[in-house]
Amino acid sequence: MIEMIQINHQFAIGKKGKERVVPVLHDIDLHVKQSEIVAIVGRSGSGKSTLLNLMSGYIRPTSGSIRLAGQDVTGLSEGDWANFRLAHLGFMFQSFQLIPSMTAFENAELPLVLKGLPVAQRKKRAMELLEQVGIAEYAGHYPGELSGGQQQRVSVARSLMLNPPIVLADEPTGSLDSDNEHQLLALIRHLNQDRGTTFVLITHDDQVASIAHRTITLRDGHLLNAVHKGGVHAYETH
Repeated sequence: MIEMIQINHQFAIGKKGKERVVPVLHDIDLHVKQSEIVAIVGRSGSGKSTLLNLMSGYIRPTSGSIRLAGQDVTGLSEGDWANFRLAHLGFMFQSFQLIPSMTAFENAELPLVLKGLPVAQRKKRAMELLEQVGIAEYAGHYPGELSGGQQQRVSVARSLMLNPPIVLADEPTGSLDSDNEHQLLALIRHLNQDRGTTFVLITHDDQVASIAHRTITLRDGHLLNAVHKGGVHAYETH
């Protein structure tokens, strides 16, 4: 589902003509199977977020190649990347990134609007997913009227609205208390088992990493290990 082959990446910082090159990732070979949950862990500055941004096409590797869902995306144009993201990728963020002036329903249905689906189809699909993540009764509420856990559930519904085969999550529980974290992790496991969705989780949290089939460690831009787990920590869905 995800193949990163000999990925190297570096940033240039400083004024033009006086840039300093800062290497971030070194010879990364990463393969994620369909329906797998993979956690990527490491200290701040280890390259985790850069790796996720490369997977999502927001930055391009200095060298190496990337295949997602069977397609070589390394050289896609910005427009083609936008279309690919809409069709194949879902995103979960620590900050939720909901639009304050839109209701929970409107935030959740946004990918369907961008896709150009008719209103009746959008309403049916959005309400089904809001129901599935346990937030349907708050569909008419604005983000400011929702708790952190409720906002994250809206964000999860939005990320799954177009049935993406891959969901990329950047510290998805970072803004949640322990109870809401537990519920979100249970939901991710349920969606993985029920839909076969592939998840890549960037995290500092051992609890988040515990639901993964594999945990990959990055240190100073180097991939150190990919620990396979014989069993996955079980969470009950709510």
